[in-house]
Amino acid sequence: MKKTLSTLLWLMLAMGIQAANTKTLPACDKGVTYIGRTAVNNDQSVSYDWVGTYLETDFTGGWIAADISEAGTSYHNVFIDGQLKEKICITGTAPQRIVLAQNLSKGTHRLRLQKCTEGENGCTTIHAFAVKPNGTLSPVARPERMIEVYGDSYTCGYGTESEKATDHFLLETENCNKAYGCIIARYFGADYALVAHSGQGMVRDYGDKDQLSKVNMSTRYTQVFDAHGTQPYSFRAYTPQLVIINLGTNDFSPTAIPTDEQYVGAYQRMIQHIKEMYKGVKILCVTPHSANRYLSACIDLLAKRVYGDPDVFMANPLTDIVTEARDMGADWHPNYQGQKKIAMCLIPQISAIMGWNLTDKPVE
Repeated sequence: MKKTLSTLLWLMLAMGIQAANTKTLPACDKGVTYIGRTAVNNDQSVSYDWVGTYLETDFTGGWIAADISEAGTSYHNVFIDGQLKEKICITGTAPQRIVLAQNLSKGTHRLRLQKCTEGENGCTTIHAFAVKPNGTLSPVARPERMIEVYGDSYTCGYGTESEKATDHFLLETENCNKAYGCIIARYFGADYALVAHSGQGMVRDYGDKDQLSKVNMSTRYTQVFDAHGTQPYSFRAYTPQLVIINLGTNDFSPTAIPTDEQYVGAYQRMIQHIKEMYKGVKILCVTPHSANRYLSACIDLLAKRVYGDPDVFMANPLTDIVTEARDMGADWHPNYQGQKKIAMCLIPQISAIMGWNLTDKPVE
């Protein structure tokens, strides 16, 4: 009993010392920028669940932590000064203080905290940030370029850190940062946002017995949250110059595939809505590398329907780019090498569409 009491007193003392040596700032502090779809709650916390959502801040004091809770489980990549420091697992509905960087040199350092797993597995809430008493948070200047990607598991980075195609899905091997959308954004020095969910298609989800799924990307893409709320998204948090759409693999998975009109009609409605939300945006429609003949035929029909629209483009074919022997991770999804191949096929076309020059920067 005495030992337990002394332990509790020691913990309370330690917490008191830590509190005295830190300064707490709200999650929505003006020095923090969130990229992606987020919700600011009444208590000034910030919640998000879409894969790839990230925050950035320039901080001083050599130490930074965040109070975070999680509805489910998520993995986040922690970058300091542009270098990956670690990949952390967050779970637990009670806020917990997670030290993100410590023992850094004097001066300003940059934090990026990136959610690299999907919303169906977890929704993250940032409650507050903590820095040293003399520490500060400052906003990071945003690049001029912004890319938004609508997709499925290929966009989410499902299996990118897996070793072979026969591996089964593990949350810890999913990493959107190693998927084509993030790779392309890095190459062009752009911000990005991912609106993607594994197993979902434009109108039908993987293996659904019905031609039209009740919940699909045509319904999800208009929401603030992927899987933890249905409140509508305003499309005002950011304005991309380029939108990439890569949907269809799951629509034409086995069983009751949709008709060409169901798929292409929904695709055209998505294109029209995006153009209304983002004035002047360019839209690149990707035929997935795994497209079967039904999907390929529908993409051909889509190409005919959008022909003549100066803002809509059809991506170059990706046939046979990804090989099973070297380029696939869990459940026959592209691994990091496979994702780099997809990105390398799309980068020259994006350069031509957007007028963004190619550079000697590696595709990684």
